[in-house]
Amino acid sequence: MSATTEEPRASWVPMIAIALGQVLMSFNVAALPVSLAGMVSSFGVPPTTVATGIVMYSLSVAGFVMLGAKLVQRFGSTAVFRVVVGIFAIAQVMMVMAPVATMMLAAQLVAGLAAAVIVPALVALIAHHYRGAQQATAVGALGSARAAAGVAAFLIGGMLGTFIGWRPVFGILVVLAGIVFLLSFKLKPEDSRPDVKIDLVGVVLAACAIIMIVFGFNNLNRWGLGVARPGAPFDVLGMSPAPLMIVVGAILLQIFISWCRRVAARGGTPLLDLRVITSGEERAAVYAMFTVVGLEAMLNFTVPLYIQIVQGRTPIETAVAMMPFNLTVFFTAMLVVRLYDKVSPRRIAQGGFLLCIAGLLWLAFVVRNDWSAVPVMFGLIAFGLGQGALVTLVFNVLVTAAPKELAGDVGSLRGTTQNLAAGVGTAVAGALLVGLLSAGIVYRVAENPQLPVGVLSQIDMDSINFVSNDRLLSIMERTGAPPAAVEEAVRINTEARLRALKIGLLIMAAVAALAVIPASRLPAYRPGEIPDGIQPRGRPPGRREEEAAENA
Repeated sequence: MSATTEEPRASWVPMIAIALGQVLMSFNVAALPVSLAGMVSSFGVPPTTVATGIVMYSLSVAGFVMLGAKLVQRFGSTAVFRVVVGIFAIAQVMMVMAPVATMMLAAQLVAGLAAAVIVPALVALIAHHYRGAQQATAVGALGSARAAAGVAAFLIGGMLGTFIGWRPVFGILVVLAGIVFLLSFKLKPEDSRPDVKIDLVGVVLAACAIIMIVFGFNNLNRWGLGVARPGAPFDVLGMSPAPLMIVVGAILLQIFISWCRRVAARGGTPLLDLRVITSGEERAAVYAMFTVVGLEAMLNFTVPLYIQIVQGRTPIETAVAMMPFNLTVFFTAMLVVRLYDKVSPRRIAQGGFLLCIAGLLWLAFVVRNDWSAVPVMFGLIAFGLGQGALVTLVFNVLVTAAPKELAGDVGSLRGTTQNLAAGVGTAVAGALLVGLLSAGIVYRVAENPQLPVGVLSQIDMDSINFVSNDRLLSIMERTGAPPAAVEEAVRINTEARLRALKIGLLIMAAVAALAVIPASRLPAYRPGEIPDGIQPRGRPPGRREEEAAENA
C-alpha cells in the first residue's frame, strides 16, 4: 500500500487509552527519582537502593518485552492490554503499601513485567487502529505522552512529596490504571493468532543476557570495577563478578541473535523477528535510541541526587529545577513531527545530538550549587530539545520501516532498547558519580595534615557515597574530631561532590558525541506509513521509499 493512499479518518478515542497506557509507565519511572528523599527517609536505605528500584523496573521490561510481544500477537493486543493494565494497578497498590524497601523493589519488578507486555501492545494497537498521516501523528503522540508523564510526575510528585508524602504519588497511578482499564473497552478487538508459538529457549536467552548486563552495570560500584571489593558476593581469582556478568551477558545476547536466525531459517517463529533491524539504517536507529534514553536516565538520576541528597532540598524544588528540561522534551516531542516532511531523519538526529552535546558541555561548565540558576536552565533546555526530538524520531523510523505484521516486534525492540538503556544509564550514573566522588575524596584526604589518622580510621573509606554536609557533620561529631578537622572534611566533601558532577556531565557529553556517528546512517528520506508488505530479501537497505513510489 502506498503512503499516499487516501484512508478514512479513524476516531481518536482509542488513542486516549493508548496514550494513557504510555503515561502509566512513564509516570511510574519519573516519579521514582522525585520520591528519592522520601523513600530514603521512609525505608532507611541509601539513595542507590532507590535507584535499584528503577533498575528492577527497567530490567524486567527489557528482559521480557520480547515475550510480551509474542503474547500480544498470540492472544490479540486489545485483550492482552486490558489484562496487564490490571496487573500494573496491583503493582502500584504494592508501592503505596510498601513497609520496607524490599516490597518496593518487588512492586517495581511486577510493574516492569506488566509494562513488558504494555510496550509492544501500544505499538500493535496503533498499527491496528490508524493508517497514513494519522498513524504518524499517533506515534508522535505516544512520544509526547511519555514526555508529558515526566512533566506531570515531577510537578505532582514534587508537590505531594513535599507537603504530604511520596506514597500518594503512586496512589494516583492506581486510579489512572482503573481509568485506562475502562477506556480499553473502546479499543477495537484484534483476532488472536494461534499459529504464533512462544520460543522458550529465546525467552531464557534474552532474559538471562539482559539481566546479566544490567545487574553487572548496577553493581560495578558495590562489587568493584576490577578487583573484587568486600561487598562482592564472590570473586573469580580476585576479580569482581560485575564486569564478568557484563561480558557473559553480551555473549548470551550474541547467542540469542544467532538462535533467532536459526529459528527463522527453519520456518519457526523467533522471539524477535530480525527483519526489523535488517538494514544499517534500522540498526543506527536502535543505537541512537539506546544512547539518548541512556543519557536521559543518567541526567534524571544525577539531578535529583544532587538536589535532594546533597543539597537537602525538597521534592518540589527538584520539580522546579527540572521543569525546563521536562517541558522542553514534551513540546519538542509533540512538534518535531511537523518537520518530517521538510527535514530528513538523518539531519534531525544529527542536530538533536549536537544539541545534547552543547547542553551537557554547558552544564558541566556553569553548574555550581544551584540548579535553578538561569545559565543551568539554558543547558537543560538545550538537552531537552535534543532528547525530545531524538526519542520520537528514532521510534518513528523503526515503526515506518517495518511491515505492519511486525509492529509487535518493533514494539518489543523499542521496549528492550529503551528499558535496557534506562537501566544501564541509571546504574552507570550511580557507579560513575560515586566512583568519581570516592576518587576525589581519597585524593584530597591522602596526607592531609588537618585530618588526623585517628579520625580517618573511624571512617569507612570503602563505602563513600553522596551525603549532605549536615549528615557529614553528624558523622564527624561521632569520631571526636576537632573543629578544624570537621571543617576541612566538609570542605573536601563539597569540592569532591561538585567535581564529580562536572566530570560526570563531561563524560555524558562525550557519549553523546560518539552517537553522532550512527546518527549519520539514519534514513535520508521522510518517514511514511508502516508498509503492509514485507521487504523482499536482497533489496539494498535504504530503498523503502523507492518501493513505496513504485507501488503508488
